[in-house]
Amino acid sequence: MNKQQHTGSIPDISLKPNAATHKVSIQGFEGCFHQEAARNFFGKSVGVVCCSTFKEVIDIAKNKKESNGGVMAIENSIAGSILPNYNLLQKSNLTIVGEVYLQINQHLMVNPGVQLADIREVHSHPMAIQQCFGFLDKHNWKLVEKEDTALSAKQVHQHRSKHVAAIASKLAAEIYGLDIIAPNIHTLKNNYTRFLILQREEDVQLIDGANKASINFHTDHSKGSLAKVLTHIADEGINLSKLQSFPIPGSDFKYSFHADVEFNSLEQFYKVIKKIEPITEDIKIYGVYKNGNLPVLHHALKQDAKASLQK
Repeated sequence: MNKQQHTGSIPDISLKPNAATHKVSIQGFEGCFHQEAARNFFGKSVGVVCCSTFKEVIDIAKNKKESNGGVMAIENSIAGSILPNYNLLQKSNLTIVGEVYLQINQHLMVNPGVQLADIREVHSHPMAIQQCFGFLDKHNWKLVEKEDTALSAKQVHQHRSKHVAAIASKLAAEIYGLDIIAPNIHTLKNNYTRFLILQREEDVQLIDGANKASINFHTDHSKGSLAKVLTHIADEGINLSKLQSFPIPGSDFKYSFHADVEFNSLEQFYKVIKKIEPITEDIKIYGVYKNGNLPVLHHALKQDAKASLQK
């Protein structure tokens, strides 16, 4: 088994707590949602290394001289899996030590004193603009696409224009001293992104209460081979929360599988790993960690649904 060998005992596979001096790589500019996710996990004191690409996030996360790890978006409740990031994870040799589910709230922000009537242009990332069409269609504003929501906020601050607004996070407004003139302008309120907390394997240790793991495996692709693996997982009472297939490079339409599993104890998890080892090939354990803020997420989704029914 690659990455973390199963030896029958529970290995050290969790984050060393040192949030006060932590610095992590993120994709985007200061004030972006990646930074918000990092703060949610480590606290407001966490430092960030801003990167222009996810590959750069991984490269810096691997470099102990530049960071203590990285934070990387992996899937969204509306857009689905970010497949290129799974490929980066597979090649990285980094360990997943946690996850954050972050609600993506988009806000319209301006320089202090600017009114809605002053706005002529709205700048933001194309996805953010698309998420806010329900609000934006009510106004005759020029929509300008930018590479990052937080960068849009930064440029509005730098140019001091009274005619340009940005769509970005609350954190971006705080960092760049902007006023949120219209909060929560996104059309779909149940928009969540899942972020992985990544660290170098040698820098992790046991986490108390770990109840989730991410693994990758492939089978011999004989008839029913995948079903046998999934049956073993189910028989052990382990919840399969995600299963994603990826073509194996150089093969004739053969696939590897990324699986996220949830369990009650580490012993339960390693018991099922031992059972599926003989019927799988090249198992990798990307990390064993605590489930993210799923209770909060589920509560928020219920509240959104309740509010919709009351309208």
